[in-house]
Amino acid sequence: MNKVILMGRLTRDPDVRYSQGAQPTCVSRYTLAVNRRFKREGEQEADFINCVAFGKNGEFAEKYLRQGTKIAIAGRIQTGKYTNRDGATVYTTDVVVEEHDFAESKAANESHAGAGYQATPAPVPSHHPEPQYKQQSFVGADGFMTIPEGYDEELPFI
Repeated sequence: MNKVILMGRLTRDPDVRYSQGAQPTCVSRYTLAVNRRFKREGEQEADFINCVAFGKNGEFAEKYLRQGTKIAIAGRIQTGKYTNRDGATVYTTDVVVEEHDFAESKAANESHAGAGYQATPAPVPSHHPEPQYKQQSFVGADGFMTIPEGYDEELPFI
């Protein structure tokens, strides 16, 4: 089985190209900086993994991914080789992305990038019957909304 799951931050904006032909395919390449769990003195703290996304995954990367974005990807390792202009054989190892998800909220990503963006708290709708809540924020430090006490009776999926 050839399955890879990684979480890290993009080191740069994706390099996007489209293939030639009757139906051009999007090809996005980017490098993911993945922190090492254990660090030894004198060793680097992260590994830099080359990733490539094709088709719809490539278009997603083109549209939404930027340098510093923290994502989780699932895919497979693909190796290859080619001969460069000097006649030397170059071996490659890439992760072909099959799925990717954002690994943090937009607010956390932007604050990590130094933008200083603060999420605007989402107001609680006032049209709910008992119990009535004051207009207040239920947005946690991670940027995700928390469900207040006593609110679960009105949620249709619980």
